[in-house]
Amino acid sequence: MVSGRRRAWLVGVGAGVALLAGCGGGDGQGPRSAGEQLGVTAYANVEAVPERLAADGTTIVVGDPKAPVTVGLLEDPRCPVCEEFERTGGGGPVLEEAVVRRVARAQYTMASFLDDRLGGGGSQRAVNALRAALEAGKFAEFHAVLYANQPEEETDGFTTARLLDLAGTVPGLRSPAFDSAVKTMKYRDFVTASEKAYEAKGTEKGKGPGTPTAEIDGYVIPASANGVLFDADAFTKILSVAQSEHTS
Repeated sequence: MVSGRRRAWLVGVGAGVALLAGCGGGDGQGPRSAGEQLGVTAYANVEAVPERLAADGTTIVVGDPKAPVTVGLLEDPRCPVCEEFERTGGGGPVLEEAVVRRVARAQYTMASFLDDRLGGGGSQRAVNALRAALEAGKFAEFHAVLYANQPEEETDGFTTARLLDLAGTVPGLRSPAFDSAVKTMKYRDFVTASEKAYEAKGTEKGKGPGTPTAEIDGYVIPASANGVLFDADAFTKILSVAQSEHTS
């Protein structure tokens, strides 16, 4: 027998896929109106959103810890499809708005498998720098900057010098502690553990499920339906269905 939450999740994914196929439409209940129903005050902007390292030591949590919907994301800094999701695909901007409005919290597991596949160490250096940015309370801002300035996938462009230059565009991020952490790969153990956490999500030993992968309230969007990640209306519909489970 299918539980109520599982049934709603299946309905949400189905509705999202239907939107992509032109077979349906949203119900007008997006993250914005859902947040208003919760009676919470939105953060001023993404810079004001709290962020922390979860107890597992690898998950980076961005958003109100009491937000009803949890969106887990598996990403690699060098992955161009992750860049599409975060910037132009639709899902990333929708998620950011939902996080700012306290409808959702985002949980990131940052992988670095593309270094082995393509050569170089850009993903590892970028994940280390993101961990250093978290220590400074600037993960979300730096995460956005890295995807906005992502080099070509085959180019090992996230050098130490480039990461420090990009960090300089985030107000308040550069400091002797941050610079040292980037230059010395201070969080190398975190980078390794985060990659292993990513790989553990896959069905084959030592191989993750691909990036980006999204998991909403514990339910993974299957690869056959991941087109919903790149359509704002479809992703909004899924978040709305997930949120409705917490307010109904």
